Amino acid sequence: MATRKIPKPPRKKRAKADEVQGAKYLVPVLDLLRSLRGHADDPKRLLHCDEYCAWLLLFFFTPVLDSMRGLQHASDIATIKRKLKLPRFSLGSFSEAGNVFDPALLIPIIEEVSGRIEDNAPDPVLQSTGQRPTAVDGTLLRALPEMTWALWRDDEHRAAKLHLHLDLLKGIPESPTLTDAQASEIDALRARLESGRLYITDRGYFSFELMADILTADSSFVGRVRNNIVAETIEEREVSEENQRAGIRRDRIVKAGRGAGAQNIDRPLRLVEIHVKGSDSRRRARVDSKSKAYRTRETDHTVMLLTDRLDLDVSVLSTLYRYRWQIEIFFRWFKKVLAADRLLSLSENGLTMVMYCALLASLLLTLWTGRKPTKRTFETFCFYFSGMADDEDLRAHLERLSQHEKNK
Repeated sequence: MATRKIPKPPRKKRAKADEVQGAKYLVPVLDLLRSLRGHADDPKRLLHCDEYCAWLLLFFFTPVLDSMRGLQHASDIATIKRKLKLPRFSLGSFSEAGNVFDPALLIPIIEEVSGRIEDNAPDPVLQSTGQRPTAVDGTLLRALPEMTWALWRDDEHRAAKLHLHLDLLKGIPESPTLTDAQASEIDALRARLESGRLYITDRGYFSFELMADILTADSSFVGRVRNNIVAETIEEREVSEENQRAGIRRDRIVKAGRGAGAQNIDRPLRLVEIHVKGSDSRRRARVDSKSKAYRTRETDHTVMLLTDRLDLDVSVLSTLYRYRWQIEIFFRWFKKVLAADRLLSLSENGLTMVMYCALLASLLLTLWTGRKPTKRTFETFCFYFSGMADDEDLRAHLERLSQHEKNK
């Protein structure tokens, strides 16, 4: 009697890039990361640099993951490993990766993605300066007492600081630097100066030496300075009634400052005085310690702006400084929505890797949508990558965004 052959089970098809949910978005950046594969390579290493960065990107697009242990658990899920072609990793190998891999290798990749994003600033004022308006600031990131490198107030209060530039024409972050919280913001900006920029800074960056370095780099500045700045008036410019109604009080050409720092600037500067009237909703309440009564105080204040741009209309300078607030909005998005300040590493090197990958995730959202990311857009992409939304849902959301922009 002939034996009956048992048929072999059909061979499983390997998932193709276009069959993986969200692969068309992630695969291009994963291809860029593959250039890091040979960095700090070792025959015993099971988690390579490109894979480490890829897992970090997946972390930021998966809000259900909120810790390194949760990410490690995700690396045990066969479907995720198969679709993204990423290996399982141990907690020890992930911790080691943060100390071994060089964050500077991510800078060219961040710049590559940034270069693919087009200018999308709707305000013509931003496009009228002849330079790239760039807001500059830093933000504190929480740290633990055992992070001894993150100097701040004392041993029990540690913090790191992320120094960042925001290109206002593209609405994207640039030139990231991570330091301890006590590091100088002025030095961080000085180390990242580029030509053709119009740097917009707050009062913490006031330094004549820094201004001289910006001019030497063939760039310009619009910076808030102290109200008691020493300045010798060379010319008093007339302020129109319209600008006066907007709060602009004075517009002067001056020789600013005294001492060695001011002597480094061999040209006249422009000092603009703006009165900012606080609304009733912004009045700050305080309690009188004796009567226990709540009192309010006005939030009216004066803003003094110093710039080397003598050619711009004073209203343009005022508008440019208002746009500096965009970097504060980005920091809120970065920490509160993207939740980039979660401590996936306690070392300075590892936390820098995490910050750079978080910035890369934010840039990818801008690249995919053609506009600054919002909380709703981020949620939609997270649902999409998790399989709870399909291509049609994502397309409908992007069309609504486009229609909303047209109706503005």
